[in-house]
Formats: sequence, structure tokens, C-alpha cells
Amino acid sequence: MNKVVLVTGANSGIGLALCERLLSQDTEGLQLCLACRNMRRAQAARSALLTSHPAAQVALLQMDTSSISSVITAAQEVKLRYNRLDYLYLNAGIMPNPQFDVEAFFKGLFSSNVITMFATGEGILQQKDCVNADGLREVFATNLFGHFLLAVAFSSVMAQIRELEPVLCHAGRTSQLIWTSSSNAHRSAFNLDDIQHQRGTQPYSSSKYASDLLSLALNTHFNKQGLYSSVICPGFVMTNLTFGILPSFPAFLWSLLMPVFWLIRLFTNTFTLTPYNGAEALFWLFKQKPELLDPQAKYHSLTSGLGNNYTQPRKMDIDLETSEALYERLLQLESEVREKLKEKQKESQHAHSPAGPGSS
Repeated sequence: MNKVVLVTGANSGIGLALCERLLSQDTEGLQLCLACRNMRRAQAARSALLTSHPAAQVALLQMDTSSISSVITAAQEVKLRYNRLDYLYLNAGIMPNPQFDVEAFFKGLFSSNVITMFATGEGILQQKDCVNADGLREVFATNLFGHFLLAVAFSSVMAQIRELEPVLCHAGRTSQLIWTSSSNAHRSAFNLDDIQHQRGTQPYSSSKYASDLLSLALNTHFNKQGLYSSVICPGFVMTNLTFGILPSFPAFLWSLLMPVFWLIRLFTNTFTLTPYNGAEALFWLFKQKPELLDPQAKYHSLTSGLGNNYTQPRKMDIDLETSEALYERLLQLESEVREKLKEKQKESQHAHSPAGPGSS
């Protein structure tokens, strides 16, 4: 039976590399769906995949994880297209307006924390977040909340039916949620009383730590139904997100830095560098039995100094109490934003309704 795989943020970087690796293993037994915000780029990615794998089944789905209405519409479309999902890769993510702290960087070069600094960006990256059209913080909405809605949010509060749960929790089969987290996911950046990170300067780190917590909560609630959640870390990968950290760097400077990065790999295997290597843990999880995985482990893509790829589980700095509290707050927020969305739809319908008798 064909396996149905949906990947968010699949038009470039690690998401696209994962799709290529999946199709390289199996083109006949796989239905692949690329869920992307930019359909022009998604079509280009699909064409590239089909050029390499002409017999592959590759579909497109328009979805912007930062938009509540877009996610709800996409989830409904998935339920119409497929009677189940075997794998849902929650990979889309942004780090807008990253600010590189040059002073902290040079201080870190001469400290005992230098390897950690390079591997995780700790202490040298800050971001300026903004509010989206739904009134939510953009990083929180894109990296965490949109994926939460897609995977587990209620499609109907009255019916208690979740967006993709009837599709994911298919009788007699297991399904996997797989989150792309980060080594930049730090407990210190996350505040349970400020889950959207409105008062901080590390919204990316906060959102990724929240995804680690949420994965644990999802396992607590849905393992008995055959739905399992896992978290991966792709390592330090050269993607558009990485290049966006230092957008003013000329191309030749990046070329000069690459040998340095290769050298650093001799000391830390987290420098995977290429999207293909970074997708190692995502691909590895595809081949595992989810019920045998550790729900409190983050599965790291690692590359040795000799260029060999492998996956290694490492315990996450998370706890059940905080994960459950976050889950409950996200459910509450989901209820609030759905209510606001309904009100907007009613106002829009009223504004576009025909004028009544006697009006001029």
C-alpha cells in the first residue's frame, strides 16, 4: 500500500532535500505532497523532482503556516484528497530580520564556548519579529502555531474532530508527525507566560523549543490512537535561512568561510552544511517504527569529519508538566483565533450581502 507523505516548506532547503531522498528510495510506493506558501517555487520544485523521478507521484498544496485561514483550508483539502496520512513533516520555518551580534561573536571566538556558539548560534543571533494579519507573532505563527493547527487543532469545537486526526489516526496503522527543530532551541528563550515571545529578542529559539515541548505533549495524548511525534535537528546547514543571517556578505566571502566550516566539522559533527546531510534524521525516521522511538529525544542529523552521515538521539531539555501546560494554552489560543475568524467571515458576508428592500 502506498505511503502518503506531506512535507511543509518543501520547495527548497532541507524540505526539498528530504523529498529527493524519499523518492530516490521509493517512487512507486509513495504519494508525496509538497505543502508550500509560494506556488511558483513549489511548481519549480515539483518539476525538478519529476525530472529526476518521472514515475513519482508528486502533488502540490498551497499552504501558508502563518495564516490561520490558509492552514484550515489546506487541512480540509488534505482530507478530501487522502483517506490517511502516514507521515506529516512539519518543516516550514522562518527567522525574519536576524541580527548578527559582531561583538558577541568575536568575544565568543576567544572563549571556551566557541564550538557551541558556532554549532547553535547561541548568544550571537537576535531577531525582530512582527505581528501578522491574524494578530499573532509571525515567527510563532509560522514555526509553531500553524503546524499545531494543521496537526491537532479542532476543526469543530462542537464535534470535537481535529483537523487531520481522522486522517492521521487511521485504524490499524501508525502515523508520524516529525518536527524540524533546531540546536538553537533553548529553554532560556522560552517563557510559558509569553508563548508568542512578544517581550524577547529570540522568537526563533522560543518557537523551536516550544515545538520540542509540543511534540512530547502530542505523544502523551495520541500514542494510544497510533499517532506518534518526533523531533529532529538538521545541524548547521547552508540554506536560504542561513544566508539570511548575514545578507550583506558577498558571495566570495561565503566561499572563503566554507573551508572554515569544513574545518570546524573536525571538532563538531553538527556541521552538516548541505541540505542533503541536514535531512539525514528526517530520512532516518521514515524508516523507523515510531512506537520504538524515544519521545523525549531529539534526533540529530550528524556528519563526521570524513563526510559520513548518521543520526543520533539526544535527550531534550523538556519536562511533561511544561509540555502539557503549553498544549493547553495552544488549545485555548486556537479556540480564540477560530472565534475571531468566524466573526471576520460574518462581517465580510454582511458587507457583501445585497441591500434590503427600500434601500437606495
